[in-house]
Amino acid sequence: MASKKEKGELLTIDGREVRVTNPEKPYFSRDVKLSKLDVVKYYMAVADGAVRGARDRPNMLKRFVDGAEKPPFYQKRAPDNRPDWLRTVTLSFPSGRTAEEVVVDDAAGLAWIVNLGCIELHPHAVRTNDLDHPDELRIDLDPGPGVEWDDVRKVAMEAKALLEEMGLRGWPKTSGSRGMHVNARIQQRWSFTEVRRAALAFSREIERRAPKLATSKWWKEERHGVFLDYNQNAKDRTTCSAYSIRPLPDARVSAPLRWEEIADCDPADFTVLTMPARLAKIGDPNEGMDDAAGSLEQLLELAARDEAAGLGDAPWPPHFRKMEGEAPRVAPSRAKGAAKTATKAGAKAKKKTTAKPRTKMPLIVVANSTDKEAALAGLERWKARHPRAADHLAVDDVLVDSMRGRSTTWTRIRVNLRNVPEKIRPAQETPDPDDDPTRAWREARTKARG
Repeated sequence: MASKKEKGELLTIDGREVRVTNPEKPYFSRDVKLSKLDVVKYYMAVADGAVRGARDRPNMLKRFVDGAEKPPFYQKRAPDNRPDWLRTVTLSFPSGRTAEEVVVDDAAGLAWIVNLGCIELHPHAVRTNDLDHPDELRIDLDPGPGVEWDDVRKVAMEAKALLEEMGLRGWPKTSGSRGMHVNARIQQRWSFTEVRRAALAFSREIERRAPKLATSKWWKEERHGVFLDYNQNAKDRTTCSAYSIRPLPDARVSAPLRWEEIADCDPADFTVLTMPARLAKIGDPNEGMDDAAGSLEQLLELAARDEAAGLGDAPWPPHFRKMEGEAPRVAPSRAKGAAKTATKAGAKAKKKTTAKPRTKMPLIVVANSTDKEAALAGLERWKARHPRAADHLAVDDVLVDSMRGRSTTWTRIRVNLRNVPEKIRPAQETPDPDDDPTRAWREARTKARG
């Protein structure tokens, strides 16, 4: 299959040649030892399943060029020096910009993007034949700090039941970290806005059914339990697809599951070392997914009932323009304390509804860093400086945010002082460390605007 060359290793995959550059470069070096070539070989071993999740879709490139233990960067545009046989498609974004993105159609295309450092696969929820109408509803179960895996499993089963009530079939998989994804194929009839509206109604209904376990609240300081991230269905959002490797020390994988496996599964069981054998033994649990496209009509009816009962739109991701019917897009920690008036669009006329007063949360930022471990070390230094306050913190009072800039990511750590008596609450200090890679361009943009 392969022949060694001076500048890398040349793989022949289904008659196409893909060169793996720097094949011995370490990509994982903690719990498991994996080189770049090891990662490519893993993807070739699971190509039947991995390509199924990414095929015929534009793919955002999340590139870990220095391995899984270093920060990645995001690349929407396909590299110029790509092979002639690699397909691309032009995708438009909410900003108005467009980008020619890579389309993975086969194992050779998969190997080619993995060689770029894409240890995770990030396909969009659309097919190339219709870039404006998603073919997938994505239910992202994101557990908050201290939430047990068993709670994630319980919420997943609630999601299964609700999907079936709505005439949809859910396909579960571990996220590869602490959460779970449940995807449902849908007919290509609805816009991104409509699919997100259906996802929001779904999230709110799960919250009603399991109020102690689940939340649909966007702002972290308002959440508890497992957050159902409805905004993963907004345009330009991607999640890691099936068989993706996650940048964790044990090289665990986003593993498709059968529903009957959920009761006893452990995310740590699914890694680069175990998944090829699992796929060979049981096949791909997602194999029939493309044949199960359903309708969003019942979920959209649920959304209409919520809106008629006074539930307006929920916050969108920060880089989206302000949407009609959306409440003020401001975190509770920055709220003024007074009741806000939100405008809700009706079927033919606009009605005004007064939102409940929002409690201002006493949040402070203690660390910003492109290195998560450095940010966590900064948190420990803050706790050492303020031991009395630290003693009052609950598990979910520490918010570890993975922040995404234009092409880079960094970690922001905030502390919610709601459980700390006011007399001993520390004031906001200069974060330690304070490395926000987006600060320079944000300040330049503000200056340019005058």
